[in-house]
Amino acid sequence: MTEYEHGDVFLVDFDPSVGHEFQKIRPAIIIQSNTVIKKSSLITVVAITSNLKNKQAQDIHIKRTSTNGLFKDSIIKVNSIHSFDTKRLLQKIGTTQNDVMKGIADYLRTHFGL
Repeated sequence: MTEYEHGDVFLVDFDPSVGHEFQKIRPAIIIQSNTVIKKSSLITVVAITSNLKNKQAQDIHIKRTSTNGLFKDSIIKVNSIHSFDTKRLLQKIGTTQNDVMKGIADYLRTHFGL
């Protein structure tokens, strides 16, 4: 059984998707707390793209490291929040640094008006 933790980077199957939703298999970061992960069959993630040309003001740049397992420097699309069945999380490729998770948390407070 795969273990899921806050801050893990997984390859996630976003298909089938509709309209402007992210498509295909791509990396994503688990943003759900470990407490909620243990109580749910859904995992909440934010999508990552290596397309640096589409960076928006709220997006977070993330450099490729051996720790996060990304293939290229990328952008965390923090406004692209998805909850998926664990079957869509295909493979853990790494974990994110605390400063990256803090940036995501700061955005989420704004996004949800917390």
